[in-house]
Amino acid sequence: MQCLLTDLKPMERACVERIEGGGALRRRMMDMGIVPGVELEVIRRAPWGGPLQLRLKGYYLALRRGECAKIIVNTTNRPDLSSLVFC
Repeated sequence: MQCLLTDLKPMERACVERIEGGGALRRRMMDMGIVPGVELEVIRRAPWGGPLQLRLKGYYLALRRGECAKIIVNTTNRPDLSSLVFC
């Protein structure tokens, strides 16, 4: 399912589909390793619209939410709570 990177919650993983926009921002993202096909994980979200901490390719990266809103991802492991059994 495609969504924006800002829609993911902590501990969710996704694969980058594309980066919207162009120019310097797109080039900067690609220089940091955010390219189509790369898998990333949201580690934590800062409160009040702060940055997201991501893990990709073995390193951690913090991005502003405005930048994350330009990244279209395909989710790979949304948690399915229906399969959990509580004792």
